[in-house]
Amino acid sequence: MPLLLPKRIKYRKAFRGKRRGMAKGGVRLAFGEFGLKALGNGWVTAAQIEACRVAISRSLARGGKVWLRIFPDKPVTTHGQEKPMGAGKGMVDHWVAVVKRGRILFEIDGIPEMLARETFRLAACKLSLKTRFISRKDELGT
Repeated sequence: MPLLLPKRIKYRKAFRGKRRGMAKGGVRLAFGEFGLKALGNGWVTAAQIEACRVAISRSLARGGKVWLRIFPDKPVTTHGQEKPMGAGKGMVDHWVAVVKRGRILFEIDGIPEMLARETFRLAACKLSLKTRFISRKDELGT
C-alpha cells in the first residue's frame, strides 16, 4: 500500500507552524475499545503512520478492527545539498500529520486488553513521540 497523502490541497507548500498546545479535537475514543494517545506535540510522518498500521495489523493477525485517527495533510519541503540561499522554497519531500498532546492516534476493537496493550507497544516504537495506552473503561472512570 502506498503512503498516505491528500488527493488535492489548496496550497502546494505550507509554513512550518507552531507545535505547542493541546489538541482541540480527537481527544476521546470514538470508535474502538482501546486507543493510543499522544503525550507530546510533534509531527508524525506518513511513513511512521504506515509502519504503525503494518505493525498493528500484523499483531492482530486478521482479528479485531483498527482505526487511524490521524492523516498526513501537511507538506514538508527540503532543499538540495548544493542549493544557494535565496533560491526559493524547496520541493515537497514528504507529508506529516501535526499531532498535539491529548490526540488519539489509533483505535482498536474486538480483541482482549492484553493483546491490545502489546499491539500498541509495538506501534509506539515506530513513533517519534511519547504515547499512552487508554481504554474506554478508563475514560468512563475519570
